[in-house]
Amino acid sequence: MPRGVAIPGLRQELFAAVERLIAADGPGRLTGRAVTREAGVATGLLHAHFANFDDFLTGYAVDRSFQISGEVAGLPDRAGSGTVTGNLCTAVLATPLATLTALTRLTASRPELTAHVEAVLGSDVAGLRGIERAVAGYLAAEQRLGRMPAAADAGALATALVGVLHHVALTDRDDSAQDQIRRVIRALTQGSPAAAPS
Repeated sequence: MPRGVAIPGLRQELFAAVERLIAADGPGRLTGRAVTREAGVATGLLHAHFANFDDFLTGYAVDRSFQISGEVAGLPDRAGSGTVTGNLCTAVLATPLATLTALTRLTASRPELTAHVEAVLGSDVAGLRGIERAVAGYLAAEQRLGRMPAAADAGALATALVGVLHHVALTDRDDSAQDQIRRVIRALTQGSPAAAPS
């Protein structure tokens, strides 16, 4: 790339490079040089946009936490339509597993990132907390409509679902991960009506 030529979407190219590197080698070998090499840009471009590598990783974690929360934000509004299982699967799997995996592995290896994300977005959005909050709100709304058992603990079910996402992100590397998530969602929502009451 010639010097002085702006690269549209550079931040997102660098963030995508982080995800590819974590998928290939885990978060322990991340460096600024590795990220820029993976993105195919000059090393100095990362430092032209971020104060240092830690600032870059915070930027990544904030961006992806915001993206994940945005994907599930409208979930409670779907209560009463479609199926409970289908709504949860659609919302939870809207974020690419590569993103969920990279963010989970990165924050597990660098716990301080969670505090940095919380400082920017608030504690309800950092990491996968946005999913937990939205799922709990959605299941509670479905309970009020009689589409989830009244005795079900919506908060505990949401926590269990996020636990599965963490497990998949930290252990699975194959194409069966989405199927595993769908199976767990079906198990968690078993006994709920298949469709909205007519």
